[in-house]
Amino acid sequence: MSKRKQVLAKQELDVVTNIPVQINEVFPRCITRDCKGWPIITDNASGEILCGSCGLVLEEKSLETISSHWSDPVDYLTKKSSGSINSLTMFDMNMTTIMSKRDSMGKSLSRTAKNEFHRLNILNTRSAVASKNKTLRSALLFLNMLQMKLGIPDSIAENSAHMYRKAIRAKLTVGRKSKSIVCACIYASCKQCGIPRSILEISTASNISKKEIARTYRSLVERLDLSINPFSSREFLASIANEAKISEKSRRDALEIIYSIEKAGLSQGKNPKALASASLYLACVLNAERKTQAEMAKASHITSTTIRTRYHDLRKFFLESINS
Repeated sequence: MSKRKQVLAKQELDVVTNIPVQINEVFPRCITRDCKGWPIITDNASGEILCGSCGLVLEEKSLETISSHWSDPVDYLTKKSSGSINSLTMFDMNMTTIMSKRDSMGKSLSRTAKNEFHRLNILNTRSAVASKNKTLRSALLFLNMLQMKLGIPDSIAENSAHMYRKAIRAKLTVGRKSKSIVCACIYASCKQCGIPRSILEISTASNISKKEIARTYRSLVERLDLSINPFSSREFLASIANEAKISEKSRRDALEIIYSIEKAGLSQGKNPKALASASLYLACVLNAERKTQAEMAKASHITSTTIRTRYHDLRKFFLESINS
């Protein structure tokens, strides 16, 4: 080795030995020259370890230091690090059984243990492809597809899956299509949680007739003894107004009209979507906003005849209230 190479190697060795951070340290130290040596800060959210004095990032992604036990049970179910949460919308509730041919130490199992686990694996596969489980699997896949098409939240899908499992235990699926029961469960869950989805929207997304979904829904409510309040016209007001491009003043007037109708008890037994469309049309007439009944029918998917009938009822009600 030449003399120059020996000098360069010695300089590199001196630089390595003068580094103040030790390799085997449990907690890293700041290597900045003007650092005051304040305690380090561990950010559990981002996983970074910072210097409390100069703010130097000592480690970008540290190991998880947060305890797996949470004081709030909801936080424990949603934020625990032991895997994804259980879900009723999945066939096995996200508790898949995986049987390995090795033990926890990575060693191969004995011949007797292998035969036992092979037999258990066969039984597990047969139970998964049974006719009853096969129907449940296809129904839940159909539920996930409808959730994406209708844009409903996960809570509605979970409630619908729970209701469908109750329908299976009540033997409501005997003699009925599983897809129509899933649609009825979604409609019932939307009504329970106040999410405005009509039977027509569910029928269009699922390609099942509106009459069949309504008949299955009535049987579901009767068999499971569900307590469901009807939809309010206020819940359909925003979507119809956005589709018809109605002004904000007419929307507020239509909302006041709906409040007065519900207070008088005239909304009982009426289609809430038709009442919302008629209220918007009446508000547009009062504010001299040019909107036709055909435009309102196209925005709400309600026939013009129904909207015209509800409009005349609202007009008669307000004329009588003014005269009295």
